[in-house]
Amino acid sequence: MSASVTSFQQWPANAQGASYRIEPAPTQVNNLEFQTVADMVRASIGPIGLVEAPSAGAARFIVSIEYGNPATQTWVRTYDDYYLNDGWGFGPAFGGFYGGGWGGGIFMSSYPRDVPVTVYKNALTVIIKDNSNNKAEVYRSSAVHNSTDDRLIQIMPYLARAVFDDFPGNNGQTREVTYDRMR
Repeated sequence: MSASVTSFQQWPANAQGASYRIEPAPTQVNNLEFQTVADMVRASIGPIGLVEAPSAGAARFIVSIEYGNPATQTWVRTYDDYYLNDGWGFGPAFGGFYGGGWGGGIFMSSYPRDVPVTVYKNALTVIIKDNSNNKAEVYRSSAVHNSTDDRLIQIMPYLARAVFDDFPGNNGQTREVTYDRMR
């Protein structure tokens, strides 16, 4: 599984061991799906050295989460395989060969055709603001994985991990992160 990750940061030097709190948007309050995604982000944020605060007032950093998987349609060029189209190798004109005899004939290649494909843009953005610095944004990272399957929650652990991969990273850098998918 690969994701394209873009990160922006002005990470403070004295942040090791500081506390954070995940703050849901009004539409995310009491939302079970959001709570599941927040748990995945918590699991990925721990290794960077932050600890969860018991309340928002006690937290140095406020973390907000945006996610989704809008569907778009694109066109993909495919080629009919005349050799295999009947399953026995005896498609039109026996595999596309016309003419006859030993060594004679010409090969007719397949024709291209464009078919519609639905693509899901599985995306996660994590934004961290510093309460000790007037709620200045100190980290913003987005991970995107395009797929033809509508499986955002199955992809989310990888996106959460990718957002914090090589934390805090270079400002404005886009990189490709790849993980082996668990089965």
